[in-house]
Amino acid sequence: MTRIKVRELVWDQRNVEHIKKHNVNQQEIHVSIRNAAYHKKAHSGRYLMVGRTDKRIITVILRRLQPTMYYLVTARDANKKERRDVYEKEGKSKKK
Repeated sequence: MTRIKVRELVWDQRNVEHIKKHNVNQQEIHVSIRNAAYHKKAHSGRYLMVGRTDKRIITVILRRLQPTMYYLVTARDANKKERRDVYEKEGKSKKK
């Protein structure tokens, strides 16, 4: 798996407005990235990260600009499969 480390997110008017349509705010995105359960390469050279906030599991799509700098493409509530993957990973980590 490709390891990614997000130290800086690039925000602009477009992605700020776009995430509002999905009822996600910037703070939730930062928390979900920090608490990422997993990430993987997505199409078009993008990365998909799934992480937990206090009450939600959020999927974040990022585009790499520099090794630790990413542009936020979109963020939304995780779908059923993504949530199941998070629950599975959390269950495995509790058993260790």
